[in-house]
Amino acid sequence: MSLDGLREAVDTDSWALMALIGACWAEYPGCIIDFAGEYPELLAPASHYRAAGGTLWVLPEGDWIAASIGLAPGHVQPVELVKLYVARHRRGRGLGQSLVGFVERQAGERGATGIELWSDSRFHEAHRLYERLGYRRTGASRELHDLSKTTEYSFHKVLA
Repeated sequence: MSLDGLREAVDTDSWALMALIGACWAEYPGCIIDFAGEYPELLAPASHYRAAGGTLWVLPEGDWIAASIGLAPGHVQPVELVKLYVARHRRGRGLGQSLVGFVERQAGERGATGIELWSDSRFHEAHRLYERLGYRRTGASRELHDLSKTTEYSFHKVLA
């Protein structure tokens, strides 16, 4: 699938990005987003990821954002895939797979030989995508102690 229009996020993408993520989370019972308290990086996403040594990309669709994905310094691996969100109406056509491939190429250009990601335990559809693309659950999990009572699973992929 073409990623025409994919670009680095800018801080003014904040509200559209929060709308995308909020809509995705609303599909899962018990997912509550406190952007200011728990995800303040989304208030100035470009500045946050740039300062952390990463990059966030968005795929605009009119005044909205249809998808997002990022690359940040990892905790176990040199890089971490972050913020993969695809609007419901754009799913099932290979966009998520294309975005993951894009980030994997970016990671490879940075010299990474592996990539990690963490995913909410409720996001089964995302887990199937990651596993289909060669990511394996490591067995590690973490509790975020947030309003959603989130537990995340760790995934890892060796990059060729």
